[in-house]
Amino acid sequence: MLLYRTAQGPLVQHAHHVYRVPEHSWLDLVNNDQLPDYLSQLVANESPCDNLADELARPLIPMDHEQEIWAAGVTYYRSRTARMEESHEAGGGSFYDRVYNAARPELFFKATYYRSVGPGDSMHLRSDSKWIVPEPELTLVVTRTGTIVGYTIGNDLSCRDIEGENPLYLPQAKTFRRCASVGPAIYVTNAPLPPDTQIRLTIPRNNLPIVEDSTRLDQMKRSPAELVNYLFRENAHRHGCLLMTGTGIIPADDFCLQDNDIVEIEIDNIGTLRNTMTP
Repeated sequence: MLLYRTAQGPLVQHAHHVYRVPEHSWLDLVNNDQLPDYLSQLVANESPCDNLADELARPLIPMDHEQEIWAAGVTYYRSRTARMEESHEAGGGSFYDRVYNAARPELFFKATYYRSVGPGDSMHLRSDSKWIVPEPELTLVVTRTGTIVGYTIGNDLSCRDIEGENPLYLPQAKTFRRCASVGPAIYVTNAPLPPDTQIRLTIPRNNLPIVEDSTRLDQMKRSPAELVNYLFRENAHRHGCLLMTGTGIIPADDFCLQDNDIVEIEIDNIGTLRNTMTP
């Protein structure tokens, strides 16, 4: 099932039908540890509202203003290699190899609701960076108790030159206005995603694809459950949170996003997250 946050309230799409989720705030809904079972019962017992199907074409960002987005780094070997290359001259290259092989994952704060955008919205290109890239990531929807109830798509927009200059500049490379995008929907399921789930990146520029690449979840070293376990260690997320799980797609070193570029990220079973880049 796909759960959408829309101007008409939460909507569920299942088997080509649309169902309204009654009497629920979004925050209460995504913090329900039994969300997959609840929605399964809803579509089994309620009549569809297919007249609301057009709302699915313009979904809102699937997070509440009380929630945060966190992120994991260096969870794919390709990301480890890219981070080592970009920070080599600054003497930080070996840090990322150690992170990749360490027991403890790299976790960092990415964005608040007000620094994030949804599908169709524009993301911000920092004026003080000359090497900005998208990072397509499977994003976990996690309740306040640490239960994974669904999956969505995330774009962890990153400034590789700022991070490469010094690893301690990571917050500036990662967190700024309109630095994160998530959506378009939450794929709600009790089961882990299949290892062969594909993540695809396409970047059209002037109507021509200049970047096309893909990876699979089985290339990710750490499991979603492991990342959530560390995220909740000695930390509380009382409104639930979203957790980006790292990227296995790194554009070529001579690539930098430009004004009006479109970034399209597709993940099997979830859909496509599309955003335009602007200053």
